[in-house]
Amino acid sequence: MSRTAPDKSAAPPAGPDGGARDFIRAAVDEDVRAGRYQGRVHTRFPPEPNAYLHIGHAKALYVSYGVAQEYGGKFNLRFDDTNPLTEEAEYVDAIVDDARWLGADWQERLFFASDYFEEMYARAKDLIRKGKAYVCDLTPEQMRELRGTRAVREDGRVDTPPGRDSPHRDRSVDENLDLFERMRRGEFPNGAKTLRAKIDMAHPNLNMRDPVMYRIQHAAHHRQGDAWCIYPTYDWAHGLEDSIEGITHSLCSLEYENHRPLYDWFLDALGVHHPRQIEFARLNLTHTVLSKRRLLELVRGGHVRGWDDPRMPTLCGLRRRGVPPEAVRAFCERIGVSKADSWVDVQFFEHCVREDLNRTAPRVMGVLSPLKVVIENYPEAKTEEFDAVNNPEDPSAGTRKVPFGRTLHIERDDFREDPPRKFHRLAPGREVRLRYAYLITCREAVKDAQGRVVELRCTYDPATRGGDAPDGRKVRGTLHWVSARHAVAAQVRLVGPLFAAPRPGEGKDSFLDDLDPRSLEVVDPCYVEPSLSEAPAGHRCQFERIGYFCVDPDTRPGRPVLNRTVTLKDTWAKIEKKQARPQGEKHGKVRDKPRDKTRRRARGNKRGE
Repeated sequence: MSRTAPDKSAAPPAGPDGGARDFIRAAVDEDVRAGRYQGRVHTRFPPEPNAYLHIGHAKALYVSYGVAQEYGGKFNLRFDDTNPLTEEAEYVDAIVDDARWLGADWQERLFFASDYFEEMYARAKDLIRKGKAYVCDLTPEQMRELRGTRAVREDGRVDTPPGRDSPHRDRSVDENLDLFERMRRGEFPNGAKTLRAKIDMAHPNLNMRDPVMYRIQHAAHHRQGDAWCIYPTYDWAHGLEDSIEGITHSLCSLEYENHRPLYDWFLDALGVHHPRQIEFARLNLTHTVLSKRRLLELVRGGHVRGWDDPRMPTLCGLRRRGVPPEAVRAFCERIGVSKADSWVDVQFFEHCVREDLNRTAPRVMGVLSPLKVVIENYPEAKTEEFDAVNNPEDPSAGTRKVPFGRTLHIERDDFREDPPRKFHRLAPGREVRLRYAYLITCREAVKDAQGRVVELRCTYDPATRGGDAPDGRKVRGTLHWVSARHAVAAQVRLVGPLFAAPRPGEGKDSFLDDLDPRSLEVVDPCYVEPSLSEAPAGHRCQFERIGYFCVDPDTRPGRPVLNRTVTLKDTWAKIEKKQARPQGEKHGKVRDKPRDKTRRRARGNKRGE
């Protein structure tokens, strides 16, 4: 995640694609040039510890951490742990691990909102003394009724009729202070009272209509224990946390845009350090859900094996699947940031993963659907070893020894008894190359009682060791294989998108209706070369001609278990090759609406086309 700090005296540099700076960095450039915050840049990533991080959080973390790194500033990892009912220490530990895995370094700047509870409480009392906060006895339902709602007219305009004041809005300062202190002492049950800001019940932004600052919750906090029974709301805590830590730029997802006036009001009312909040669109990924509530439903409902299920978009799930952090960072870099909600095709994410693994993953041979091959003219007791290239993209990766014997396994799909046109692999009477080894010719297909081919009888040409014929004859097919005598039996989990629909739940009663039952297929056994027998969990590799795989933590000595990270087929690369990217769009974006062909034709007619 490291970036090079720019020369602040120079003109703003271009973005990574040669175009203009994104709007966040343009705003930070402006603040730095103007000397706002004394030229400092200080950002934070503030997850709530009520779930595991997912790839949408990776984008948010990348933006905030990347800006701090680029400007030579500071970065905080801060937990907004203000709701004891949903937060757990397990989530804190997982978020720390995931953020470090992604490459973030907060240099001991790890904070918790709960560290500031005492100061938040004191600041709330300051607002009460200023007549800007009061204790209210209304229930949540009564507050919603008095607050009012937004209504959309037939002409598209939005009405926000004024709300009505709480009957407790005009309590005296002394009464409010007394009630608030008694709330803290635990004298009232859950929901009996709240502390609300006194702003404007007629404000067009509903968030400004006397929002709740504190609620009563008699629940133990994962760090504070039973020290508190009143807890701050996010809107009250958010800006104050930023102010206390000296944050300069509070970078948030777009859903907080309507909350920014409240963020500003609280800080102005207190007269404290006031960071600048900037919002950007959150990530939407096709065939994926990125809602913590929905991910929690998947886990608790048993639809997945846990937060780290390789089908999950959580960072721990992606890690278990074998996705490198470098690929996640490259993906976040290339999709960029915008102010408009849009969808990114999951195929583009997979494309970024392939690009990284193609450079870094060692190659091995593995057979998922084995078909036995017996080389009849090869000595039964003989064993040879061939040098196999570990990574053709990286000569420094060297080679490994691959054993070869009389009986082999090849992929069942690499043989056809009656081959179709353009099928260049093995068939009766046809010669093919075994990668790194010899040319072989199929002489006979042996079938079982049901007529299924169970074994191929072949011969080899001893003069073709290494795969080339001395007489110069050419073969069009090259197959991967494993020696049956030396092969290691493994379990392979073929992982695919968890949802069949591009936008899960759209037009359905539940997003669960779009779960793809084929998102996980278990192949057991398959056969892999012996170099994988002792591979540790997390080891990534490419099965030649098949895809990229990662050794799962369920692996045991001599019994590897591997998850498929991504196939070799790169649909997105083909899409990019066939059609030019629309001007002004980042990689992988999916339009929310189809192009208006009528308007386009009209423009063409005006030009005389």
